[in-house]
Amino acid sequence: MSRQQTIFVTGIAGFIGFHVAQRLVKDGWSVVGLDNCNDYYDPKLKQARLALLGDSVRFYRGNLEDKGLVESIFSEHQPQYVCHLAAQAGVRYSIENPDAYISSNIVGFMNILEACRHHKPLHLVYASSSSVYGMSTEVPFTTADPVDTPASLYAATKRSNELMAFCYSHLYGIPATGLRFFTVYGPWGRPDMAYFSFAESIMSGKPINIYNHGEMSRDFTSIDDIVESIVRLLPMPPASKLGTAVSHGTAVPHRLFNIGNGAPVNLLEFVEILEEKLGRTAERRLVEMQPGDVVQTWADCTGLFELTGFRPNTPLAEGLERFAEWFRAYYHGAQP
Repeated sequence: MSRQQTIFVTGIAGFIGFHVAQRLVKDGWSVVGLDNCNDYYDPKLKQARLALLGDSVRFYRGNLEDKGLVESIFSEHQPQYVCHLAAQAGVRYSIENPDAYISSNIVGFMNILEACRHHKPLHLVYASSSSVYGMSTEVPFTTADPVDTPASLYAATKRSNELMAFCYSHLYGIPATGLRFFTVYGPWGRPDMAYFSFAESIMSGKPINIYNHGEMSRDFTSIDDIVESIVRLLPMPPASKLGTAVSHGTAVPHRLFNIGNGAPVNLLEFVEILEEKLGRTAERRLVEMQPGDVVQTWADCTGLFELTGFRPNTPLAEGLERFAEWFRAYYHGAQP
């Protein structure tokens, strides 16, 4: 991409946003970022990510719900591309704190769509989630599957985002691509994720809870594969004549992709690999399923491969090795 092109990255202090911004800077983009650095998990981790980005990005601290702030960023920087990764994350947190999800994920995304409507970037790429598949039992999950049985409010807000984006693409011609991420892991990850809390407990000698008595599997996806997918898709906006959705006989410039490794791993097997990489053994407690959880996720990434020629393929052992090296160095002072 041209070095003159500007991209607006929301959630830039978050796990995925940080890694995407690092790659974009390396590739020569002018990066503008927004994040509220809230305390959903340790803000120090977010600040450490921002410190690594340093002056390579133009950073704004604030909320997506602040329509005036979002509009001012678009007006000042006129980004040609938007990578919307900010959201209130977490399935279980949504059960106890639903208001946060409506504010950030619905109102906040509406502000992004409105700004795109008026400023007309070349491409809006936004984060959805594998959680939209909810209680579906047909695997692997494809973007053609029905997604009307969400198991959590978080999942419902992510599906709502897809419908909102489709509507704006249809009404205003905004080229938009939604990405359904599958259990992303890696260095600088989110402490609320199971693999991260497992690592914390293993390193401190505390027991870990393995839900549904270990009868669960996840399509674990390396952050490196997530970033590669995003940077390949950014310069490939869906044109109206190439849109994958049709409304009243006219192709709509909106599409959806699964971003997953395509190889679900049983949770007990995952723990064994993590133990090996950390050099410690976990004390396991097999417990019941939690509300909002699903038994299995499994991504069909055919669409991504057909368009970009790329398919996420980082072996879990390799990806967890990178995570474990970072985790020991960051939290325990071990040499990577």
